[in-house]
Amino acid sequence: MLETLIRKARSMDASDLHMEAGLPAVFRIRGELETHGKPLDSDALLLAGRSLIGDKNWSYFIEQCSFDLSATIQGVRCRINVMKTNSGVGLAIRLLSSFQPTLEKLNLHPDLMGIAHQSHGLVLIGGATGSGKSSTLAALIQEINHSQAKHIITIENPIEYHFKALKSFIRQREVGRDTPSFSQGLMDALREDPDVLMIGEMREPDIMKQTLNAAETGHMVLSTVHSGSVVEALQRVVSNFPAEVQNGICAQLADCLLAVVCQRLIFRPDLNIRVPECEILFANMTVKSIVRSGKLFKLNDVLQTGALDHMWSFQRYKEWLENYTDWYIRSDHPNRQPADDLTNPDHTPLTRDYLSSRQLPLDSPASSVTKKSAYIKKDVPENDGPYKIEDVDNLDDILRELDK
Repeated sequence: MLETLIRKARSMDASDLHMEAGLPAVFRIRGELETHGKPLDSDALLLAGRSLIGDKNWSYFIEQCSFDLSATIQGVRCRINVMKTNSGVGLAIRLLSSFQPTLEKLNLHPDLMGIAHQSHGLVLIGGATGSGKSSTLAALIQEINHSQAKHIITIENPIEYHFKALKSFIRQREVGRDTPSFSQGLMDALREDPDVLMIGEMREPDIMKQTLNAAETGHMVLSTVHSGSVVEALQRVVSNFPAEVQNGICAQLADCLLAVVCQRLIFRPDLNIRVPECEILFANMTVKSIVRSGKLFKLNDVLQTGALDHMWSFQRYKEWLENYTDWYIRSDHPNRQPADDLTNPDHTPLTRDYLSSRQLPLDSPASSVTKKSAYIKKDVPENDGPYKIEDVDNLDDILRELDK
């Protein structure tokens, strides 16, 4: 039952699957809920929940009444919460993307790439549940991984994206499995010679305090926070502390803040995909001064007037999206348009037929794919992996590799 529903959810491009005894399965598609099939059996859900949790952790579930985990089901990476409800056992499943996210693949603004090339500071990714915060966080980690030799440590609950070490050395730790808590994981990480720390989510004051301390001591620290705007993200951090220490927290935040990104997903009917709409704040001297004073509401004016400093309000970002043409659309998207209908032809698989349709001779110097270390932009299911061809001097070499 679970495998069938996961497969169905992926085919419908659903982001979430909800299962409750006595009710039909519910898919979240483009932010809207849709029911599917007949009411689910409580015994079947209990069996599914127990098989996911395992006998070793079942006693913990009985005591805590919920359990978080990640698993790959039918080739789909899932983040799963198993919970007790008045109907028995329920499941809330987030279906993760089958590709490794990058800023380009998420259709994010290139200005965000500058964040990944900083040596230290705090980066907060804000947004509501299901707004793509974790994907953006993973894309920033991937940008570092592709371009820099850094020691990256991630602390997550659960691990959502598995990173393959490229230029960077990456350690991923899951709370509950590899470390008892975020707090302990952070304490351990500071003794493990990291350059970059990724904290899945900041919720509790002690985690926020440890995160600020880590960013202040010369590390690059990235984390997420639930918020509807950049200002709200910073307010959420400050307000988690008692009033008598908030001035000190503002000062600490001003010293270590690098950037705040808040995002929400909007559906584009013309592309049949959802894309992130962002508010982006970079911590220049004006921003740091405002944060230090605690008058965070003034940051709204900075966002409106900070275009020269690569800052974006939601309104200006929306205007940029309306004029943007270089869209990335996954090759496994259910309703992907034919290659010739896409705005950016570079996002289609590189084949002889494709090249001949563009009337580019195989030895044409005008073809960008003749550059050394060329990469083919093609997403395929995770078990196959992306095509990646390195250290080639001309297109004939690329095509010979493809024929293999």
